[in-house]
Amino acid sequence: MPPTMQLARTVSPQRQRLFRRAGRLVNQMLFYLFAALFVVFCLAPFVWVAITSLKIPSELYRNPPALLPIPLNVNYYFMTFQGRPFLQNILNSASIAGASTLFALTIGSLAAYALARLRFRGKRIILTMILMVSMFPGIAIVAPLYLWFSKLKLINTNPALVLPYVTFSLPLCIWTLTAFFQELPVELEEAAKVDGATPLQAFWHVIAPLAAPGIFTCAILVFIHAWNEFLFARTFMNREGSYTITVALQMFQGMGEELMPWGQISAASMIVTIPLVLLVLLFQQRIVSGLTAGAVKG
Repeated sequence: MPPTMQLARTVSPQRQRLFRRAGRLVNQMLFYLFAALFVVFCLAPFVWVAITSLKIPSELYRNPPALLPIPLNVNYYFMTFQGRPFLQNILNSASIAGASTLFALTIGSLAAYALARLRFRGKRIILTMILMVSMFPGIAIVAPLYLWFSKLKLINTNPALVLPYVTFSLPLCIWTLTAFFQELPVELEEAAKVDGATPLQAFWHVIAPLAAPGIFTCAILVFIHAWNEFLFARTFMNREGSYTITVALQMFQGMGEELMPWGQISAASMIVTIPLVLLVLLFQQRIVSGLTAGAVKG
């Protein structure tokens, strides 16, 4: 008899259960340790920016840097709005991101509903072409778009940013919502049609409420993308009052006595980031349920 089989027979069932429990405990500890290190790695830049925004000027360039902002200084948050239209820049980003989200969801949900329900040849080709749009580099079309918008006199206007944002956000909406609509039973729409509802009414009153997790997911992701975008905003907006917040942050350099006012930049970054963090925290369950739609069938 091999030595391993002899050893297995000599170990009692109770000890085997203890070994299995110990193994599971070690695996759980390793998993939580990895998760904790990953969270610290992701949050470290955000925490450091928050600490920097609360330091006094003499502590900003201290070497080695202080880990805690002692004493606390909130003046940078007030200085952010002095001498520049930063509040207007925030409103610009909110209006542009909101309009982009509304148009992307309206067009994307209808297109996704059609792709999920209608049967026709070339459906996969259409989905592939839609996916290819999201892979197209934005830098390649900046110059042609700038010339086109200049002729249409759209430079320094919201449509100059809403149009490209919607274009690049539609693939995400269509692919996410198509998978979500495919999971909804067709019998619900048929029952609504029997009651006299048109296809559009069935979609609006029956399918859209059931697809709320997927729609919320697309809305938040599109809003975050439009809120954080820099390339098109920097190219198509050249007036201080029409800047979005990403461009306004970049313009903090050299505007005051300091070449790089790190305190004001950090405070402005926190003001810009906190709304997105709160938005994700409020709707995190809907985001997870929307992203995992279609992952399990049955």
